[in-house]
Amino acid sequence: MANITKKVSWSSRADESGVTAEGTPLLNGSEQPRPSRQESLRGRPKEIPHNEKLLSLKFESLDYDNIENQLFLEEERRMSYMGFRCLEISRWVVCGLIGFLTGLIACFIDIAVEELAGMKYRVVKENIDNFTEVGGLSISLILWAVLNSAIVMMGAILVAFFEPIAAGSGIPQIKCYLNGVKIPRVVRLKTLVVKVCGVICSVVGGLAVGKEGPMIHSGAVVAAGVSQGRSTSLKRDFKIFEYFRRDTEKRDFVSAGAAAGVSAAFGAPVGGVLFSLEEGASFWNQMLTWRIFFASMISTFTLNFFLSFYHNKPGDLSNPGLINFGRFESDSGAYNLYEIPLFIAMGAFGGLLGALFNKLNYWLTIFRIRYVHRPCLQVMEAMLVAAVTAAVSFTMIYFSNDCQPLGSENKEKYPLQLFCADGEYNSMATIFFNTPEISVRSLFHTQAGTYDPLTLSLFTITYFFLACWTYGLAVSAGVFIPALLIGAAWGRLFGILLASITPNGSIWADPGKYALIGAAAQLGGVVRMTLSLTVIMMEATGNVTYGLPIMLVLMTAKIVGDYFVEGLYDIHIKLQSVPFLHWDAPATSHWLTAREVMSAPVTCLNRIEKVGTIVDVLSNTSTNHNGFPVVMQGADSDEPSKLCGLILRSQLIVLLKHKVFVELARSRLTQRKLQLKDFRDAYPRFPPIQSIHVSQDERECMMDLTEFMNATPYTVPLETSLPRVFKLFRALGLRHLVVADDVNRVVGLVTRKDLARYHLGSHGLEELQLAQT
Repeated sequence: MANITKKVSWSSRADESGVTAEGTPLLNGSEQPRPSRQESLRGRPKEIPHNEKLLSLKFESLDYDNIENQLFLEEERRMSYMGFRCLEISRWVVCGLIGFLTGLIACFIDIAVEELAGMKYRVVKENIDNFTEVGGLSISLILWAVLNSAIVMMGAILVAFFEPIAAGSGIPQIKCYLNGVKIPRVVRLKTLVVKVCGVICSVVGGLAVGKEGPMIHSGAVVAAGVSQGRSTSLKRDFKIFEYFRRDTEKRDFVSAGAAAGVSAAFGAPVGGVLFSLEEGASFWNQMLTWRIFFASMISTFTLNFFLSFYHNKPGDLSNPGLINFGRFESDSGAYNLYEIPLFIAMGAFGGLLGALFNKLNYWLTIFRIRYVHRPCLQVMEAMLVAAVTAAVSFTMIYFSNDCQPLGSENKEKYPLQLFCADGEYNSMATIFFNTPEISVRSLFHTQAGTYDPLTLSLFTITYFFLACWTYGLAVSAGVFIPALLIGAAWGRLFGILLASITPNGSIWADPGKYALIGAAAQLGGVVRMTLSLTVIMMEATGNVTYGLPIMLVLMTAKIVGDYFVEGLYDIHIKLQSVPFLHWDAPATSHWLTAREVMSAPVTCLNRIEKVGTIVDVLSNTSTNHNGFPVVMQGADSDEPSKLCGLILRSQLIVLLKHKVFVELARSRLTQRKLQLKDFRDAYPRFPPIQSIHVSQDERECMMDLTEFMNATPYTVPLETSLPRVFKLFRALGLRHLVVADDVNRVVGLVTRKDLARYHLGSHGLEELQLAQT
């Protein structure tokens, strides 16, 4: 039996400095009051200690389980069959709107990147062409580096100073949200604006990033906003979709938004649905699948339709996604049985490289958490990376002797001649002097002999480290395209080497085919997705022939990579100390029971409780509980109180705000009865308890919780095993699970953090510390 040492800490850095790490407002959906700029700068340490063995208390769960109180049941019973049909139609309308708006955002990002990057590359190209003849190419290098840094600086300032949650791809945050964790500010309108502007600046600024990952976050934000029929940021309520103002519905729509984002990014509607299933959603049913697929299809179609006008081909729907790998024709890229072991070997190599990428990025992220935590430092680091990327790119192009003839069939957008002969262009510039999407397509589809092996080797090494350094900066950026580009480069190199060392290799070892397999292996090794990524790659290439090799490669890359380190998104989730629940409880946890796992003692409320008691409980910052079991005293005063329901902090706050007191109800016969609409109007940013004024006389009043509490909360006995508790909690999307003894007395409460703190480590079952980080 494994031995677990309990190391639970309730202290925090903020507590030590005299500032509450987490006030009540953060727990019930509002923001914490921010200190002034001078105070925050004065109070910031040069080094922030980081301990990965912590689980943060600042994250709360979403209420995915419906609160079945009397108000809810009365509303459901009053609703006719036609009413339910109208609700179902509304869900389809919302999903259609999500798809349409996500497609429009993708279209805007694509056009903005193409136009702005085109302007930048034309200016730099003219400069390089001029100075190649007269000398002084260092001026061109400085121009390129300054342009990159200036553009990236704008994006980094937006993220670092205005909305830090918009940094990165956003996929780890959306994974957490769909897992049931409330991540503050993750689906706000401001986050969407910063995300879109930030990703345009990142890609145009020449960083080793892609614009596809952030599309998933953008789609999720659109879904969260549209489904609520209002904008809390703009303080506008359109009085529509009010029924959907609860976590249960909102989380389903966010699943659709994430899928629509994948669909817009890759032109892969089925891949989008599978991404939501594989990476996020805890709860799934057939109708939800259909609605998510509908949102994905609308997203792809919208992007396609509007891009056809931009490309002056109205109605031509041949550009399904932001990244178009181009079509792989079956004749040129057919594979044989004897190539399968080669593909599997490439998958293993991709898993190793992916594990190295993730480990390096893990160390780099810890360094950033400790030392690069001030917004000004984050902006400076992003500018430094942009300048270094330009300098490395220029140096590689400058010293490259890989010259290729500029034929009529060549489709180079910005061919750089440099020191090549007339009628030739520098092959290294094709990869570095372009947006990453164009470079990927070039590696997939240019004819054999276009790239020198030395060019590909140097590019793979340099871009690997640049991409690793770039992911985690305070900019909006995705890792999909850099990983694909690294894999396509070494995959093409592998194909060229095969063709040169094997008889008849030039016939069957097509470099483009191996570039595709290498890209899949590298991306699989970094992000560890299998099912959805197979379908995304198949849909993006438009060829189902490669389904089997891509699947084998991704499975191999995942198995090999998982042996060394977790996937990149899981690493970043763990580094943020998020209480993330995986599909199953740790394998060796059957000997643990609810008795050991639960939090105790529990703060309970009586069915008819004194208002002063409720206010004191809610105002107690040392506990910050969000759910309270409601108990009822037996007929005999000696008899213990028994469980009769569960009520949430958010509900109690609404009741206090509307002063639903027993005495007032008796004295005011005309008082309007509280309805579910009052709770929906307050969702999701419930006011903090400090903002609600309760007079001394009102504190003596009584509050009847019978009508508002969930009278049938889920409960488990003390001896329930941890895997069983975990399965119930995870499958039903619970926030609180009451532990009761054999006479229905409340003895404990299981929350997300009680379960998430147990995980399998290198020494067996380990328990994480809890801290207000």
